[in-house]
Amino acid sequence: MTSTARTSRPIPLAIFLVFAGVVGFVAAFALTLEKFAGLVNPGEAAGCDFSVLVQCTKNLESAQGSTFGFPNPLIGLAGFTAVIAVGVGVLAGARFARWFWALFNLGLLGALAFVAYLISTSIYYLGTLCPWCMVVWSVTIPAFIAVTLYNVKAGVIPLPGRLRRALGGAYAWTPFLTLLCYIVVALLAQLRLDVIRYL
Repeated sequence: MTSTARTSRPIPLAIFLVFAGVVGFVAAFALTLEKFAGLVNPGEAAGCDFSVLVQCTKNLESAQGSTFGFPNPLIGLAGFTAVIAVGVGVLAGARFARWFWALFNLGLLGALAFVAYLISTSIYYLGTLCPWCMVVWSVTIPAFIAVTLYNVKAGVIPLPGRLRRALGGAYAWTPFLTLLCYIVVALLAQLRLDVIRYL
């Protein structure tokens, strides 16, 4: 019997995935509406444009805002729907196979890598902080951390026993690790954009 089969359903993780998925979906949907509004009314400021620094328009109209040839928020609509589905599935009693958790983790790794690219682009190239984008960042980061550490703890990710126990124990520290990531992003934004001066 695999360790994932022996492990009880991760109800707290499932609840968080539903929450994160809903928040991320709302943010992606809002960005999609802003993109459509910009196409219908070119040159009109987006509803989430608050200053030169805090705005959505520059991000949405940039080449990076359509990295794969279509608006990035559409990726969020699909991706966060999947996150919600996994969370709801676990709450409904589903016990996913090891390969499923591994693929889900891989998808979140891709999402994190994409978010890291967008963070660096936003801070170092566009010089803006998109409010709805930051909401997406804020849920993608902990979703990846939580699922990865759960998978380590459950034995989905094969690691030597001592390392698995050490990293598995860090699962309970997901909020703290997430906060550290937020602080790193905030420091990068402050050092590059001098955010405090605009407050």
